[in-house]
Amino acid sequence: MSRLELRNVEARYGPVKVLHGVSLTVGDGELVAVLGANGAGKTTTLRAISGTVRRSGDLVFDGKALSRRTEVTARAGIAHVPEGRGTFSDLSVWENLRLGAYTRRGGIKEDAQRVFSFFPRLEARRNQQAGTLSGGEQQMLALGRAMMARPKLLLLDEPSLGLAPIVVTEIFGALERMKGEDGMSVLVVEQNANLALAHAARAYVLEVGNVVVDGTSDELRANESIRKSYLGY
Repeated sequence: MSRLELRNVEARYGPVKVLHGVSLTVGDGELVAVLGANGAGKTTTLRAISGTVRRSGDLVFDGKALSRRTEVTARAGIAHVPEGRGTFSDLSVWENLRLGAYTRRGGIKEDAQRVFSFFPRLEARRNQQAGTLSGGEQQMLALGRAMMARPKLLLLDEPSLGLAPIVVTEIFGALERMKGEDGMSVLVVEQNANLALAHAARAYVLEVGNVVVDGTSDELRANESIRKSYLGY
């Protein structure tokens, strides 16, 4: 069953159209990657889903048409972790996590402990201002804050950007645990195609706002012409 389905989705910034009919699906408990060069429309695809950019086309989430209103989308069970992490730098780690649970009542302390089980270094810094954390710790906090909403679908934009390989391994390991334990679906935008394909079941490759290739990760990695033309390795 599909958790999310996009059919011929277009999106624009003012008069400039960025997506030209993108169609993709994400299944229950599935991690799907969106790949492509800078300017291909990857980030805009996530923004179209979360309702932060003008869009048209059909977007279906859990069998229902997806609202264009960001707050309704969040309450439906979609969490968006944008590129750049977007933590509240003046607030503590704990305060950031509490903000992630703003749509919920009860169970907040228990869920925070679960986040700390994924990212133990955050627990050691729970009273520390988010702006003083390392880049990797801020990415962990951004993920943890999203998890506090108990999302059914996580939209994740460039999680490995600027991070050391050991931190990236820790983050993707946590994503695998979240996906396996909760049945959460993940749609991840990632410049590092090799990394994304190592964790994703399937992938879509965008070029100037269009899906040009899609398939299982194994299929894309096995096709040398696709690797050289679209994946850059």
